[in-house]
This record gives sequence, structure tokens and C-alpha cells, in this order.
Amino acid sequence: MTKIDYQETTEDLKTRINIHDKYGSRDIDEWMLGLLKLEKSSKILDVGCGSGKQLKSYHNYLDGEAEIVGGDVNQELLDQARDLNAEFGNAWTIMDLDFDKRFPFDDGEFDLVSCCFAIYYANDIPFTIAEMHRALKPGGQLFTTGPMPENKQLFYDVIKEATDTEIPPMPGSSRYASEILSAVKERFSETELHIFENPLVFDAVEPFLAYTGASLSEDRRLWKGLFQGKEGYQKVMRQIEEVAHKRFECDGELVMTKVVGGILAEK
Repeated sequence: MTKIDYQETTEDLKTRINIHDKYGSRDIDEWMLGLLKLEKSSKILDVGCGSGKQLKSYHNYLDGEAEIVGGDVNQELLDQARDLNAEFGNAWTIMDLDFDKRFPFDDGEFDLVSCCFAIYYANDIPFTIAEMHRALKPGGQLFTTGPMPENKQLFYDVIKEATDTEIPPMPGSSRYASEILSAVKERFSETELHIFENPLVFDAVEPFLAYTGASLSEDRRLWKGLFQGKEGYQKVMRQIEEVAHKRFECDGELVMTKVVGGILAEK
């Protein structure tokens, strides 16, 4: 069992999502929905639903003709999901759901269980995968997304050059294609790994720094080995800014490629 000491503000998350949308050229939801080939009347559970982004995506894709449940432990994000749900006539069920505990569902309730950019924060991956498997109908599908080891290499290269410090292992890229993929393969009858690549092309240094700042924010405890407190954070950001400007002056742009894995498995 791996205990992840993690905390993140919703503003940091929103900043990164907005940057993905503005500077990337590919739509990850379009890629995901193309893999899933959902059918109307499906019953869907989104684990770690956050502010409801995937719930809205499923709803729109299926013209509202699906039973959709979203759950999370972050109350601030759940409040945002409830507000979004209200805009759609409260079409979904929003609930407290901790993927480190037994899911409050009977066996075989769902056609699809998804978990997008969250599963790698689970303390006990085999337990969480087993709960997802249990909640699925026979023939039902699990779909999860997470960063691959090659994800956003520029981000790590700049930090390492700026600080001359080894980057701490990230829960996503260090667990997703290894521990998590293996656990899914052991539990499910069929498993596929799909890759999504989306280059973020920055035509200025500022958005790259905004992304980096939102990732390194002192609220994300993953970086506590790199800096301590607000002053340490600000010092590291100044070092990163200097290196980023040098690279931008040399190349005329900064290109950070998001490399995401999508694990699609059938019960």
C-alpha cells in the first residue's frame, strides 16, 4: 500500500486544464469517446469526477440518454460538479465517493466505470481496481487515464536544469504504466493501453511559467523535497523562469508534449 501525501487547490487544477485547452491542438475527450463507443441507456460511474468535466462529456455525447453517477472526496470540486449538474437540470447523481473504501454499490451495476487523472492517488491500487471490477456488469468496461513516463518532458528538463536537483517520483507517471496497468491486467479479462499525445506549443514564456507554477504550488506536497515554504517556492520559480527564457530565446517557442495513457479493460 502506498500513502500519497497530496493536496491541490482547485485553482491550480483549473489553470492547468485551461492551458491544455488553449495551447494544445488535440481534444482528449474526443479521443476518449472514440475509444469507448458508448451506447445510449448506458449506466456510467465516473470515479474521482472532480468538477464534473467527464460527466458533462458523457451527457452531451449520449444526448442525455444515460444514467450517470459521479463521485469524489474533494468537497470543493463536488460543489462545482453540483453547480454544473444544475445547469443540466440535475441530470446526474453527484455523491461522496472515496476510492480507498468499498464503493456503495451492488455488484454489477454499471456498463462503464471511468477514472480520469485520479486513480494513481489511490492508496491501495489492487483494492481500488477490484472495486471498479466489482461494480461493473459482465462485459462492462473500465477506462482510466494517467500520465506516461514520457509525459511533459520539457517541464522536468527545465526544473532539473534550473535547480540541479533530481525530480521526485510523481504518483502518475511513476505508477500508471507499471503498477496500475499490471493491476488492471490481473483483474480484467482483456486490457488495452492506448496513447494520446498532445504538444502544448507556447509562443511566450508566461503560460509555461503559469503551468509550472500551478504544478509546483506549495499546496502540492509532492514537491516538498525541492523547496520548503513560500520563499523556497518563489526562489525555485525564479530559477525556472531564467532557464525557460534562455530556452525560448534559443528556440523561439517552448513545446511541452502531454503523453497520456488510456487503459481500456473489459470485465
